[in-house]
Amino acid sequence: MKGLVMKSTGSWYDVLGEEGVTYTCRTRGKLRLKGFKTTNPIAVGDYVNFSIDEEAPEQGIIDEIKPRENYIIRKSVKLQSQGHIIASNIDQAILIATLVYPRTSLGFIDRFLATAESFRIPQLLVFNKIDLLEKEQNDALEQIISIYEKIGIRCLKISATENTGLDEFKKLLHNKKSLLSGHSGVGKSTILNKIAPHIDQKTSSVSDFAQKGVHTTTFAEMFKLDNNTFIIDTPGIKELGIIDISPEELSDYFPEMRELRSECKFHNCTHTHEPKCAIKDAVDTGEIAESRYISYISILEGDDNRR
Repeated sequence: MKGLVMKSTGSWYDVLGEEGVTYTCRTRGKLRLKGFKTTNPIAVGDYVNFSIDEEAPEQGIIDEIKPRENYIIRKSVKLQSQGHIIASNIDQAILIATLVYPRTSLGFIDRFLATAESFRIPQLLVFNKIDLLEKEQNDALEQIISIYEKIGIRCLKISATENTGLDEFKKLLHNKKSLLSGHSGVGKSTILNKIAPHIDQKTSSVSDFAQKGVHTTTFAEMFKLDNNTFIIDTPGIKELGIIDISPEELSDYFPEMRELRSECKFHNCTHTHEPKCAIKDAVDTGEIAESRYISYISILEGDDNRR
């Protein structure tokens, strides 16, 4: 029987069968995809073949994982040499960001976008809690949005608590399998509860002292909004590790750099110290945003600009 993995909690998986029934499944022995060195053999969003357990009809055994079209990955918390697949077979990757309570850094945004771009997954930036912004903060948000819209990233401003922009957001989810990500406290669970009350995700407040959210989602889980619309809620990610991207190809995942890199004097230009670099010239003229270049350099050099 064919199925779609909706939830993973260690060695057990919730799998939605073709007939619309969800089964609790385990794997048959060591089931792994060739070439994947990850801590989790099966991820939310995977298509699998499974058989029904004759002794327990509500349970199943996963026999095969179908090849993935794409996936989003982060560094494993316990095994830094391996990755942890957050979700697979995604139509779009959505980052929920906030300017306050908590603040999402441009460095974190850029790392998320580069990761999704490296797997050719379309990206959407959603800025929540706009009802909390003062005029100067709102002006700053408009400047940030202009940076990303210039490179082709769709941006949306919403307030989950005030129901602002939620109808437009819901339309952008229609007939897609969307991954929803962002720091703890940015309002992912609140947004989900508003657009699909049957989901009923736990929510919590943000600490006034640390301005950080409390983790209310502890594992990735996919929710069905209608027959063709699914949304994957993920744990608040403190670290989105860029892995398996070589220094030579990193600029390919910054669209504004990808368009200009062929104009550099050297074909293997790293856009750091080389003469006649089209990327550095574009930063100097303002064609490429300085914040984006800083993010590129920090990723290239292994620094952390996510705070």
